[in-house]
Amino acid sequence: MLKFSHIKQAEQSVDKEVTIAGWVHRKRQSGGVAFIIMRDSTGTMQIAVKKDKVDAASWKAVTDTTIESSIIAEGIVKEDKRAPTGFELEAANFSNTGISEPFPITEFQSTELLLDKRHLWLRSQKMTGILKARAYLFKYLRDFLSEKQFWEVTPPIITKAGGEGGADMFAIDFFGTKAYLTQSSQLYLEALVPVLEHVYDLVPSFRAEKSRTVKHLAEYWHLEVEAGYYSQEDNMKLQEDMIEYVCQRFVKEQGSLLQSLNVDANRLSVVKAPFKRLTYDEALKQLKQNGIKKEWLDDIGAEDEKVLTEKEEKPIFIYKWPLKIKAFYMREDPDNPEFALCSDMQAPHGHGEIVGSSERVYDYKEMADRLNKYGLQEKDYYWYTDIRKYGTIPHSGFGLGVERLLKWMLDLDHIRDAIPFPRMANRVEP
Repeated sequence: MLKFSHIKQAEQSVDKEVTIAGWVHRKRQSGGVAFIIMRDSTGTMQIAVKKDKVDAASWKAVTDTTIESSIIAEGIVKEDKRAPTGFELEAANFSNTGISEPFPITEFQSTELLLDKRHLWLRSQKMTGILKARAYLFKYLRDFLSEKQFWEVTPPIITKAGGEGGADMFAIDFFGTKAYLTQSSQLYLEALVPVLEHVYDLVPSFRAEKSRTVKHLAEYWHLEVEAGYYSQEDNMKLQEDMIEYVCQRFVKEQGSLLQSLNVDANRLSVVKAPFKRLTYDEALKQLKQNGIKKEWLDDIGAEDEKVLTEKEEKPIFIYKWPLKIKAFYMREDPDNPEFALCSDMQAPHGHGEIVGSSERVYDYKEMADRLNKYGLQEKDYYWYTDIRKYGTIPHSGFGLGVERLLKWMLDLDHIRDAIPFPRMANRVEP
């Protein structure tokens, strides 16, 4: 295996000889001098190649190289303020690993072409930065939950029963039996509460919704948490602390990355608990004041969420939802059975819902009654109701859409840019 320095390592080796490998980002050549901007996973560096300083094979390689060709360059690193990043490699040897055909993406392209060529558009500096931020987000979420002594688990993706009754799920033929791609791992996480008490997973979920909004994906990454002996108040506090933790770590550790993505770090630095809370009734009243009429039991949609959050600087909770419009597993408020012990966290600046959460029904008889009331067959949930028969405990949990969180944090126009290969109602390739 050939040994190379990454560009960020090479910048620490001024006046030393290094070998770097990457792809051609920009190229300009005049007479016997060529300047090539090379990129790798850590950044970019200018390579200066002079015809009279390299052998014939190296100069031919420079002449032949094209945008997005893969290259290897060897030489001395110099500080040079004229170079785009302040550093330059004075090449002694230059070679092509793979010559690129004319690159099909130029400066001005349609959204559809960029989606059709997604496998190539990922090489753009914008998408490179987003994917790095996404990787850090996954790490920070895991770090937070690990510090809180939660165990990461791996529930199945293929399931017989849906978290909310099988609606909007992708059905598959599982060796002659009808099954589904999961829309939520919540039920399986609940089964793991009596095993590990506090658990989470970070896996894909699938929703067969034909929504074509800026915040919907058919396949997305889902952080789900279940915690034994957590009330809904504990649950909401955990969510607040987690979002604060992630935002503050980004500000502290990823300032240059945020800057490269034109993200104002101040919009994340202000995100500290506690978060503002609105009851469902208060939300309806606020919408009415903005000219949007909502009836009791109406859902709060994407446009409503935008109105409620566009002037906020940090997330808000909407809680005390009517039980009748919530999922079968949500526990009713003992102080007022008309409401569920649940909440939705809404991202600020109009980005909308990022977390849904609730206390779970943990009494067996209550769960059996609830399944019947929602028209669900207990036999399809036998293992789920078994949890309530054998040593049940109070517990609560939440589900967070990672791409929705990233969309807000980076202020992206569309959720499709928060994931490498978006799957939407109208797109299943590349």
